[in-house]
Amino acid sequence: MCGPGPGPAHVVWIFVFTGGRSSKFKAMNYTDRVIRFVKETHWENLPEPVRHQSKRCLLDTLGALLAGTYTPVSKLVSAFVQDQFRGNEGTILGSVARASLVGAAFANGTAANALDIDDGYRLVKGHPGACVLPVAMGAGEAAGCTGRAFLTALVVGYEVGIRAGLIRHAVSQTYHSSGSWGAVAGAAAACKLFGFDMKTVRQALGTAEYHAPIAPMMKGIQTPSMGKDSIGWGCLVAMSAALLAQKGFTGIQPLFDDTPEPSWILNMGETYEILNLYFKPYAACRWAQPAIEGALKIARDNDLSIEQIARITVRTFSEAAALDQGYPQTTEDAQYNISFPLAVALLDGEIGPRQVLPPRIFDHDVHCVMDKVEVVAERSFQNAFPASALAEVHIETRGGESFRSGTMPARWEPSSGLPSDAELVEKFYWLAEPIMGIEKAREIEHMVWGFENCEDMNGLINLCNRLNSI
Repeated sequence: MCGPGPGPAHVVWIFVFTGGRSSKFKAMNYTDRVIRFVKETHWENLPEPVRHQSKRCLLDTLGALLAGTYTPVSKLVSAFVQDQFRGNEGTILGSVARASLVGAAFANGTAANALDIDDGYRLVKGHPGACVLPVAMGAGEAAGCTGRAFLTALVVGYEVGIRAGLIRHAVSQTYHSSGSWGAVAGAAAACKLFGFDMKTVRQALGTAEYHAPIAPMMKGIQTPSMGKDSIGWGCLVAMSAALLAQKGFTGIQPLFDDTPEPSWILNMGETYEILNLYFKPYAACRWAQPAIEGALKIARDNDLSIEQIARITVRTFSEAAALDQGYPQTTEDAQYNISFPLAVALLDGEIGPRQVLPPRIFDHDVHCVMDKVEVVAERSFQNAFPASALAEVHIETRGGESFRSGTMPARWEPSSGLPSDAELVEKFYWLAEPIMGIEKAREIEHMVWGFENCEDMNGLINLCNRLNSI
């Protein structure tokens, strides 16, 4: 056990029982417990379902990142990084370019969330994978780590980050973006891979929290921009915090002692929240996806064509109802929209890179379907949020028929059924094959499932940079 560190005096008392008598043994504050989790978690001690989930998360987030490199925001940030964060330490994935570790984390973090098709955790209303993977890739490359060490750090980043997100949302009245707690997640993964001692881990986590992008998320919903969920900035801060701590930079006491719910910290190493993620089948804001499922269900069950539909009414929670309904002018407009993804899903049967990039976002047929959509905030759905994200869709036909979807969750939630390995593999190929070809995509997939046996990161990084020119 380690003694209490500086900061708030929240402590966990550990008792030793002898002969029916208890004696106070040693005190550990919540931050100490998190730091010990970072230091003492090892691949051999992780439950098999957690090990397997780490590989599912690697494959899923990697697919989102690679496909994301072809978005306007990713190309812009990559060029910026090559100009302003010059170096040779880190790989900008999807290219032959290199940059400093901080710059590479910024570029790769931006790409990972660029399509908004990366994993999430319901109660933190955000995306842990995109916050962790880009930082871990850079730190793992620099440290020359094994695949086993990398996957372990990935789990550490998810577990620390989700708890940081729970605390951030519990103690703040403003809904902050994923980068606000994701910086702590990425820093934890980097610290694990760099092998920092407990003192350095503390400073890195505190620095990451203090300098994280405290971005007001609903303003990003009201005015969609390339800032998105501030994940790129969170990755930049995470890597910076780790490298600064290594040089002796000091940070604040990390936020874990602020937890209003002790079990969030006390169950670390026993309860693995990485098992409770949702995955995303569509490149659109998660809040819109229950409505998408409802519309597709009605059209499928009743064999409806677009021409038959006269009116679509969506009832959902207020955050989803706040999403834009206008014709998109950019990829970000298309993603932070509720009418656009619903319309394009009915037309195309999918929402992926081809749908949220030009020229599809300007398509007249899509806009005509969007004009049929009305969105209403429903109190019952609001009361269920954020534990559940729900919607109901009502479609009226030109012939006077009326159909209701019933209450719908998004697809691939823990509550509605998580994707199988085969479904995640299919999604990975859907994202990766158009930009790198089927053979290279297969090489990556096969490598990921056996990644704990890889001696270093080089093979995976090299594969990720062998992309087609499109």
